[in-house]
Amino acid sequence: MRTSAILIAMILAALGALPLAAAELTVPSTAAQPPRKVIVGTSMQAFWGEYPGLQKRLEQLAGLVDQMAEESQKKYGRGLDLAILPETAVTGETSNNVMADAVPLKGILEDTFAKKARQHHCYIVVPTYLLEDKEKKLCSNAAILMGRNGEVVGIYRKVHLAVHTASDSLEGGTTPGKESSVFQCDFGRLGIQICYDIEWDYGWSELARQGADLVAWPTQSPQTTHPAARAFAHRYYIVSSTWRNNASFFEPTGKIMAQIREPAHVLVEQLDLSYAILPWSPQLHNGAALKEKYGDKVGFRYYEDEDRGMFWSNDPQVPISEMMRSLGLGETGQEFRRIRQLYRKAGVPE
Repeated sequence: MRTSAILIAMILAALGALPLAAAELTVPSTAAQPPRKVIVGTSMQAFWGEYPGLQKRLEQLAGLVDQMAEESQKKYGRGLDLAILPETAVTGETSNNVMADAVPLKGILEDTFAKKARQHHCYIVVPTYLLEDKEKKLCSNAAILMGRNGEVVGIYRKVHLAVHTASDSLEGGTTPGKESSVFQCDFGRLGIQICYDIEWDYGWSELARQGADLVAWPTQSPQTTHPAARAFAHRYYIVSSTWRNNASFFEPTGKIMAQIREPAHVLVEQLDLSYAILPWSPQLHNGAALKEKYGDKVGFRYYEDEDRGMFWSNDPQVPISEMMRSLGLGETGQEFRRIRQLYRKAGVPE
């Protein structure tokens, strides 16, 4: 019951029905840091039906990464930083015998994506049922993070495995992971969660505690309400990579900043991991005040329906915090801290 109550509170907070003061007060600001532009590619591709064999599936997935890299060059004039593939993309729709479908990391799987990562000089999140130990019958629902130079940066193993109605099996005998860790990339701190993890608080709060800037969410389920609430609560970006319906980029405001729907297959967007969330104020003028003073050196998306916006600097010499201070503006979190002190003095309940 407690988990459900927390999720409901988070969703209501994301929709503006409740304040989520803890998130406002405890998540460190990145506004004083120089701009950190990162280009992320994601995909929406279904893997139901007859399995084409490992070689052909790897070729298909490598092709998706190629499409993302091409779109990055076309849209931003430079290469991709991170490519995210959907849940179990390598193994696809499995039978009841997950052990028979799982594949080992060493060999063609690692070689294919090491080569592709080196070719595009990007990180790649590669989800698969991973054969860990055949003799002990151990396999996991995993996401392998390949580095720019073709190295394995780390592996996230899905903690909260799906359990079908009227079944006690954890994804056909899959072994659950034990922890959620942040992976240090050259552009920032990356977290990974997989599909059903979205229903449970542990991984998302743990990634926030470890300072994640961005969370990749490979999934079969194309949810939007849950990840929007998670992004809002923990103040990081979430990027979904899905089998159907949509693949989406969620801002730390909880808003969907970009999304594709069928029949599109890839989506590429540039994020800035150094940003400020500003509340409505008369001197902000919905962002126009910053734009008037700094022109193209400032970027933002302002949401009148939420009375707040995301702001970032396009000038390597001037962080967004300095731009804000020049106009006497403060971040949402700063305002919450200031107002909370006033409430305490007035005896308002915590």
